[in-house]
Amino acid sequence: MEKIKSGIPGLDELLGGGFPKGSSILLGGGAGTGKTIMGMQYLYNGATEFDEPGLFVTLESNVKNITWNMESFNWDIRKLQNEQKLSIYRLNLGYTADKKLIEGKINDELKVISSMVKEIKAKRLVIDSTTAFGMWLNNEMLRSMLFKFADSLKELNCTTLLTSETKGGKVDFSAYGVEEFVVDGVLALYFYPPHRSIFVRKMRGTNHDKNVHPFEISAKGIDIKHKETVMWEALK
Repeated sequence: MEKIKSGIPGLDELLGGGFPKGSSILLGGGAGTGKTIMGMQYLYNGATEFDEPGLFVTLESNVKNITWNMESFNWDIRKLQNEQKLSIYRLNLGYTADKKLIEGKINDELKVISSMVKEIKAKRLVIDSTTAFGMWLNNEMLRSMLFKFADSLKELNCTTLLTSETKGGKVDFSAYGVEEFVVDGVLALYFYPPHRSIFVRKMRGTNHDKNVHPFEISAKGIDIKHKETVMWEALK
């Protein structure tokens, strides 16, 4: 199986070499766990270390804020944007209770994403976050739309990370209890101040690490201490 290296220190060691090429991976965790930073770092490393362009799609933040956040790690995002190695796009669905209308909007947005992927020949994609779908979709539509959205992303032939805000518990892997069933892998991120940790919940087709490991967020981004472990019982 071909692997895509994340380039995030310590992560590829937990995954047996990296993410399966073309897979979709869920990053689940509570507030402050580092989900968005991990997604940004994955794209930045892809562009700078492996010559793999990437697209960051946000459902919540505006594009300027995302750029500022990336630049806070001294990542030269504007240079990558000018070289068409990195693009940022804000998904805009708007709220409606009309199922056909929301399906049409999702299809239109997927076409935009597909066009941007083709334009920069993106190999990496980040969707931040699936939790925001709950703002646009009622409960009846949510499950079917998430399945449809995840399936459509598969056709783009990118290795995709999707973030999901959870309540922060150690067995909370997604916001709606649906996302983890439509992806190929799940990374659970935890933050019990001042400590952060990561657990590979699943990763199809790989003999991944089964332990919880601490990580830090420094001025350079995320650094996972893959040689150190955290007892499962230590998580709340």
